Amino acid sequence: MSAGGARGPLLLLALLCAGQPRAVVKRSVPDVCATCHIHATCHQIEGKSVCICNYGFVGNGRTHCQDKDECQIGATKICGNHTLCHNTHGSFYCVCLDGYRASNNNKTFIPNDGTNCTDIDECEESGLCGHNARCVNTEGSYKCYCIDGYKLENGEQSFHPDGNMVSCKEIRCGSPPEMKHGYTVGNYSLVPGSVVRYECEEGFYSEEGEFSICTANETWEPATLSCKGVDCGVPPSIINAHPASLSGTTYGSEVIYNCVHGYLIASGNQTAVCNAKGQWDGTDLVCKEIDCGKPLVIPHTEMVWDNSTTLWSRVYYQCREGYYFHGDRNFSECTIDQEWENITYVCKEEELFSNLSIFNETCVKWQRKTGRSGAQKTYTFHILGQRWDEKTFSEVATLNVTTSEDNPEVCLELNSGTNYLVNITTISSTNITVSVTVAVQTKVKEAFNNVLIFNDTCLKWRRNVRGADMEDRYSFHVQGRRWYQKEFFHEMTFNLTTYKRAPEVCFDLQPGTNYSVNISMVALNFSLLVSMTTQITVVIFVFFLDPPSPDVEFVKTKGSAPLLRLRKADDRNGPISFYQVIVLPLGLQSTFICDSFAAATFFSNTTDTEGYVAAEFRAKDVADNMSIALGDRHYYGKFYNAPLKLGKEYSVFLRIISEWNKVRTQSCAVWAQIKNLSPTLQYMTAVGLGSVAAVCLILFLSFSAARSYLDSTVHCPPAALACEAVHLSAATDMTQAGIASSFLENENVSPL
Repeated sequence: MSAGGARGPLLLLALLCAGQPRAVVKRSVPDVCATCHIHATCHQIEGKSVCICNYGFVGNGRTHCQDKDECQIGATKICGNHTLCHNTHGSFYCVCLDGYRASNNNKTFIPNDGTNCTDIDECEESGLCGHNARCVNTEGSYKCYCIDGYKLENGEQSFHPDGNMVSCKEIRCGSPPEMKHGYTVGNYSLVPGSVVRYECEEGFYSEEGEFSICTANETWEPATLSCKGVDCGVPPSIINAHPASLSGTTYGSEVIYNCVHGYLIASGNQTAVCNAKGQWDGTDLVCKEIDCGKPLVIPHTEMVWDNSTTLWSRVYYQCREGYYFHGDRNFSECTIDQEWENITYVCKEEELFSNLSIFNETCVKWQRKTGRSGAQKTYTFHILGQRWDEKTFSEVATLNVTTSEDNPEVCLELNSGTNYLVNITTISSTNITVSVTVAVQTKVKEAFNNVLIFNDTCLKWRRNVRGADMEDRYSFHVQGRRWYQKEFFHEMTFNLTTYKRAPEVCFDLQPGTNYSVNISMVALNFSLLVSMTTQITVVIFVFFLDPPSPDVEFVKTKGSAPLLRLRKADDRNGPISFYQVIVLPLGLQSTFICDSFAAATFFSNTTDTEGYVAAEFRAKDVADNMSIALGDRHYYGKFYNAPLKLGKEYSVFLRIISEWNKVRTQSCAVWAQIKNLSPTLQYMTAVGLGSVAAVCLILFLSFSAARSYLDSTVHCPPAALACEAVHLSAATDMTQAGIASSFLENENVSPL
């Protein structure tokens, strides 16, 4: 049989062995047959659907069907004697061993077609035509042909041996063709008759042939496999849900579901995915209707409700009788969170008088809060009128007012210049009497007009008289205090009766004082409060009041700096603010001006200072009879108490400063004169003060945190003052013993 003649049965046999190709179709019925493996077929057995692997495959038919290797049985058992078995994906084929020829004269065969392998008579053929060739007799001659599966290298169909070696080359097909969206499965060879099986990639399917066969002309017969992408189609509908987004309908596409309005997710997935079988996976979303349950209970209310608890259902509230509504709104809604919305609805007890006030002198108005708009209410007014300046005057009246307004206003016919008590009563919805009393004061005109302060201590105003030749009596109560002198208090009271249209009154007030003046008009029971402040520099008898001159004990010394004692001044002319110690060259004493503030504020060794402030103390920190040592190298306030220079002569002043309302005054006194400072006593002074300085050092270190300039204006904390007291006491004792002490200019000597 020729190669062409054998090709048809071989192809048919391969297809029969591999089983019928299964077209991948979309199944929408969820039955057993839909779960069969791609290499399995669904059969009906005793009324039940069963998946059975195709011929050439073994497995459970559902989860796996793998290739059956028939060649494992043994070549001689399945193909016959003198054969070789070749396994393919889902099938197999047989070939004869070298030296044997298939009885069908083909290269390959299958055992069930009756083909067997017979011995080749090489004395008849091989010797003439060579290996892999056969001899065919012709008339008077013969020709040599290559056996099936072989061909001549020169492309001829036959040859005649002429002594030259002619070989038949095995026919091979090369690599099988690639398949778009497909791939080869199982084993295959490249010889004619070999079969290649294709499968589609995941997400693709084919309804056509899945095989390609190697032909004798060294080409692969084209496979009719065409892999198409699966399409899951329109996503399935879910009760009470709708697709919110869809990326496509092919393999791997996703659809996201949302619950419809008024429903929320109870269970399941919001996302479904198109699988490789063309079905949507994950469509198990369950949406349940929103239910808020019973609504909120608000005290003193009644509900108007249709018993609906679904989304945006509303329950309305109304106040019970005797209460009124107060809040932002009177209903609550069922929200998407399955909760009734919180509201600030409050039912307050009925108010028949709220925000009661007087206007236009004789009119009253109020708010009526009952919760029942338009309900009429009757109010009874009991009016009693009296006058302070007319003891015999009395007026009594009663009237009723019926109104349905929420903001009633009633104007009364009242006499001028009279004080009225108006009692208003009504009956509430619970039959309880409610009353309120209001005082109404009528005036002819304002009691005071254009009140002015002049000359610091005088007042004047315009009096609007109630009639011709009618006098008014005024009562004055004056109180004065000083913040800097807590014990100071000035008080006076007096009356004034006047006919004048523009009265004036002047008070005998103290300087540097804050006054409050209460003026009452007796006839109208009306009062006015006026605040007045007097300056330190009040003009009295054409001169200014300055602080009192410092009370000092004048000291005159030679060879040493004296220990000075400061006496506290009296605040009789105003507040004492500061005490300053001023050091000047003795020659400048006669030219010193007390109110000059041009003196140096800081001592420096590098300048020839003509005068400077050695120390400044706040008045509240000064104790009576306080001691001061010149030149102790300490800071007092922002000033440095510099050491005195040797051989110099000095004049020391004490200056008292008063500051009030941005006005500054001062007084000065000569405190001491120092002549002929001696350097010989300097060392003795330092040694004599050594023991005292040690005690002071201990105290100083104990309170160092308090003395580290916390207050730039405080010269020394209490502990440091104690140190100064020890230091000054020791200095005094040494002076009395005849040892003149002086803090002189020598950096080797420390004040401590």
